[in-house]
Amino acid sequence: MIPLRDINPTRTAPLVNVAIIVVNVAAFLYEVSLGQHLELLFSEYAVIPQHIVASLSNFHVNALASLFTSMFLHGGWLHLGGNMLYLWIFGDNVEEKMGHGRYLIFYLLCGLTATAVHIVVDPASTMPTVGASGAISGVLAAYLFMFPKAKGVTLIPIFVFLQVAELPAIVVLGMWFILQFFNGLISLGFETAGMGGVAWWAHIGGFAAGAILFLPFKKKSE
Repeated sequence: MIPLRDINPTRTAPLVNVAIIVVNVAAFLYEVSLGQHLELLFSEYAVIPQHIVASLSNFHVNALASLFTSMFLHGGWLHLGGNMLYLWIFGDNVEEKMGHGRYLIFYLLCGLTATAVHIVVDPASTMPTVGASGAISGVLAAYLFMFPKAKGVTLIPIFVFLQVAELPAIVVLGMWFILQFFNGLISLGFETAGMGGVAWWAHIGGFAAGAILFLPFKKKSE
């Protein structure tokens, strides 16, 4: 299922959500401009679990900084497009419920938690990990618990046919999480705990963080 838009209008401009999307797109365009030098960028600014673990005993600024920088890098157009689509559709409502400042902190905390879970599951991995997926997973969890009945227009591939339907968030995002969890279980024991380079446990960790943090980050008036 591919969400196209949600039927859940907001009253305030999602300034932080838009800013995050802009930064991600700008960072990816910079990646594209590097050509053959992209590998060097990833070696410095992507999360490499083995390096992070080593930095705990031998302080390394770049390794620790990558916990943040990796959230704004992507491995390809589809990776970027899929992440930004989900963030664009669901992030504005979560930002409105939390407020701009709280939403930004919430987003970053979910991303950091996602990365931490990925490292714990596969601490010896030397594969660079990039993407906003973990942080966005937290946003999806917050949306699911805040607006479980909110409907969205969803594209459903059925064999060679495409069907568009309005489905509640609890179905779309619930199925999304089940898929992440199922793939996460299958991936255990594989290199990077990810198949095809996907850090499934980062998605699960980010979602869990969002489910736990969304209540304390909601506006007190809500």
